[in-house]
Amino acid sequence: MMGSGGVKQRILFIAGLHRSGTSILHRGIRQHPQISGFYNTGVPEDEGQHLQTVFPTARQLGGPGRFAFHRRAHLTETSALVTAENRDRLIREWGNYWDFSKPVLVEKSPKNLVQMRFLQALFPESYFLVILRHPAVVAMATRKWAKRRPLIYLIRHWLHAHRLLMEDLPHLVHCRIIYYEDFVLNPKDHFLRIFQWIEVDPFHPETEVRNANTGYLEQWKELSAWYRKWIKHRYEHAARALGYSFEDLSRAIRPSLNLDRYRL
Repeated sequence: MMGSGGVKQRILFIAGLHRSGTSILHRGIRQHPQISGFYNTGVPEDEGQHLQTVFPTARQLGGPGRFAFHRRAHLTETSALVTAENRDRLIREWGNYWDFSKPVLVEKSPKNLVQMRFLQALFPESYFLVILRHPAVVAMATRKWAKRRPLIYLIRHWLHAHRLLMEDLPHLVHCRIIYYEDFVLNPKDHFLRIFQWIEVDPFHPETEVRNANTGYLEQWKELSAWYRKWIKHRYEHAARALGYSFEDLSRAIRPSLNLDRYRL
């Protein structure tokens, strides 16, 4: 029986903005004996976006904290790039780093967050795992790569990228969301639920997972009270819709949007 777009295996795509925790997820998931992920590819974080020639990378569209604003970033099933030739090209290019003897293949790239419908059109039976992290934390963590962009711009980028995610979710057949702040508190349980969802055996990866939000909480406190209040006044409603508040950067809250069916 053929699986995702002409391959026998199920493909799991990991999605989330830069500095959201996609690398931690990828390193843990690819350890599973029934899963093949990219190792030692020579590209940043072994991301599949750098190992293919079909779609533009986040770097080509402006890089971290900027790419989702680009008009070419959001790809869906209507894209002219959805062709059998491009599907076969991706299989060939990624196949250089996958072990096709494994039943599940995994690929992670931040840009997946805004192109899951496109990937599903190419690989109809694929799975999508999305990780979210507090917009203020992601913005502060991304500043080192986007030095000319103010913090408020990077927060707006987070909100825009996740608005696109909300638009795309109803079109996705197999998609689950986890929150970084919940994941780091109980990674073993999250990994077990991920493996159950993609129908492989239980497994405990040997991956160090720590809560890296602490330092960013201190950076947030160093901002002027006026600036923090202004950010909260302007973007609190949008952040709460997705499960975050600028009143507390240490945890995720219940989103005002109904995302229960997508929570892992």
